[in-house]
Order: sequence, then C-alpha cells, then structure tokens
Amino acid sequence: MHNHEDSERLASYADVLAGELPGAWTSTYHPSDHKDDLAELADRVWDLDLVAESLAEHPLQHAAVLTRRDGAQLVVLDRNDERDGFLIAAVAPDGLPDEAYRGVREPNGIALADDPFLGAEQVAGDLLARYDTALAQARHNAADGVHPSQPERVVLTWQPDGSLAAAPVGGTAAAILTANGFVADEQTGVYRLSGDDTAAQARAVRATGRQLDAQGIATALQHPSGRVAPTSAPPAAPAPAASRAGATRAR
Repeated sequence: MHNHEDSERLASYADVLAGELPGAWTSTYHPSDHKDDLAELADRVWDLDLVAESLAEHPLQHAAVLTRRDGAQLVVLDRNDERDGFLIAAVAPDGLPDEAYRGVREPNGIALADDPFLGAEQVAGDLLARYDTALAQARHNAADGVHPSQPERVVLTWQPDGSLAAAPVGGTAAAILTANGFVADEQTGVYRLSGDDTAAQARAVRATGRQLDAQGIATALQHPSGRVAPTSAPPAAPAPAASRAGATRAR
C-alpha cells in the first residue's frame, strides 16, 4: 500500500498536469481502497508497451485519471523504478464493442518528467496526437455511417434521417460542436445535429464552420454519394431533407 506522501505527490502532480494540458481536463485520484475502480482502470489501459510492462510487474495500487470534456481519458501512475517522474497512458473508451478496436494501433503511453509543466509539454507534443487519432478511429468503427475527422478537419456526415453527424478529434472541435447544438453520444463519441428544423440546422452549420475556421480547423461535408468536399470556409447551408432524400434515391 502506498504511503500518504506518495499519494499526495501523485494526486498533486495530476492536478497540475490537468490544468496545463490543451483543452479542458479534470483530475480524479483513486486511492488504494478504490479496488474496483483500479481493477477496471487497469483493464482499460490502452497500452501494449511501456505501461503494460510496468503493470505486469507492479499491479495498480493507486492512480489519477485525467478526463477531457469530450470523454477522452488518460491515467497517471507510479513509475516504479529508480527514476523520478510518473507514467501516463491512454485509457480506452468505455462501452465500445471489441470490433471497434480492430485495425486500430494502440496509442500506448510515455514516461513523464517529475516537473508537471514539462510533463504537460511531453503529453501535448506526443501522446495526445496518437491518442486522438486512435480514439477517432475506434469511435468511427463503432459508429457506422460517420466519416472520421482529423485534428485539422471536422467532417460532417449526412444521416438518412436528415441529421448531421461528426466524430471530432480534440476538445476544441468538440466544444464548438456542442456550443452549436450538436449532441454527443458518450459511448461512440459521435456528435449529432438534428435535421428536424432545416433552417436552424443551416444556421448551426454555418456558425460551426466559422468558429472552427477561426481555430485553424477546416470543415467538410460527407455527401450521400460518399464524396468528401473539404473546405476551410464555413459549409454551405444544408439542402432541405426532402431534396436530399430525392437525390439519394435518384443515384
């Protein structure tokens, strides 16, 4: 069992790290008596390298979980060697079927410097990019019919019911979608915008495109034909649902 000093050190480090990472992150510390939470967390560590090797030799005794607004999670744990610092690894999303991970490369984890400010730079410059890519691929696999986005481009995909769906990569894009009426599915990470009111939908799409563009993120519409039209400008107003349905039947 870890002593109080070790627990305080890990929890404090994780708190500072969460505040320094890009996007909105919160930190939750799990002490040794959170046995069920720690067991579940160990099963969800998305790593087949450094952190997996450490956990094989040193079962998880305590940990801190960093959670981003869009549901992405990282786990901070002891290094368990003679060096200072900690380990951090991606956490696989909860609730996705096993098929969602087929063909997805594990984002794994990294060793962190003892300085949480330097640690945040390490995570932002290395682990987050791999994690966001793997997360988007897994969520795309679990969400049939939604074209995957990339860190620099959000793809909006028409759905049969006239709604739009997107699987954003990163907290900035997710926050912009949410602010403009997209509703997140926590299990798949897909954000959906209703097509019940096409005028409101068009306004939301234009506003989303402008705000994403201001952050250096392009937008693209996935058309029913399967063609993706990339653009850095706000997407054009959606066509009425009836017109889209007719166009689909005509192909």
